Amino acid sequence: MARRLLSAMDVEKRFLSGFIDDLNANRVTLPSLPEVAMRVRNIIEDPKVTPAKIEIAVSADPALTARLLKVVNSPAYRGATEITHLRMAITRLGPMALRNLTLSLAMEQLYQARGAHPSLRQHLHEVWQHSVQVATLSHAFARKFTTLAPDQALLAGLVHDIGKLPVLSRAELEPELLEDEEVLKRVARRLHTTIGPTVLDEWHFPKELVAVTAEHEAVQSSRTGPVDYVDVVIVANLHSYLGNPQRLTEVDWNQIPAFGRLGLTPGESVAAMEEAREELKEIQALFGM
Repeated sequence: MARRLLSAMDVEKRFLSGFIDDLNANRVTLPSLPEVAMRVRNIIEDPKVTPAKIEIAVSADPALTARLLKVVNSPAYRGATEITHLRMAITRLGPMALRNLTLSLAMEQLYQARGAHPSLRQHLHEVWQHSVQVATLSHAFARKFTTLAPDQALLAGLVHDIGKLPVLSRAELEPELLEDEEVLKRVARRLHTTIGPTVLDEWHFPKELVAVTAEHEAVQSSRTGPVDYVDVVIVANLHSYLGNPQRLTEVDWNQIPAFGRLGLTPGESVAAMEEAREELKEIQALFGM
């Protein structure tokens, strides 16, 4: 047993050292933003864009169009009348919310690894499920307790662990690592807040979301300024682990500044999410959960 443990430790140490060296030398392969999301974002961010141009870009992907219509008719977004056409959805959401939702809905593609090692596929699936859970909680906390944009909070939750993708991609080259699930999870956990900001910088994401990838596990750090998406995701991430003991749930939540910055005690936050249970289920369903 000791020999096997030493071998696992050696594999982990070698992987961590090699990954950091390659990251510092810009040799780490980063995931690409899905093409449809990039195309729609570029069009929306054009100051001369018209609803017609946005409609053409989105409608080029029928699956995305169908999912956006489903989103805009969900309890989180629907108004008095049902939205049946894409142009109506664009008007209802507005350009920035549409951009964020398009990016959010496209993220799932990055976690699909057909033909990959079973251990890697399973871990990618778990990371995606966790990201969706944190995203829906982030949406609810932002909507109920801040003036932040809920759709931006949703996106923040979806990308908070994006740094695990390049780590897991590199792990495919390490057969010994794939055979030890605990070591695989541990290296992804240790590295993801280091590489995550690099991924979002490469994608030209706003700095407030880049900060989320770097700081969402720094739960006890004192922060200044108004409440932001880091605070929202910290609280949402903690909630996602309720009933599943791990290192973040062992921290005294009363000592975590993010709760106070949202104007909540930990107990009030739990009660609020209990009340929002149906809303959370509805949003998770938009991502097939």
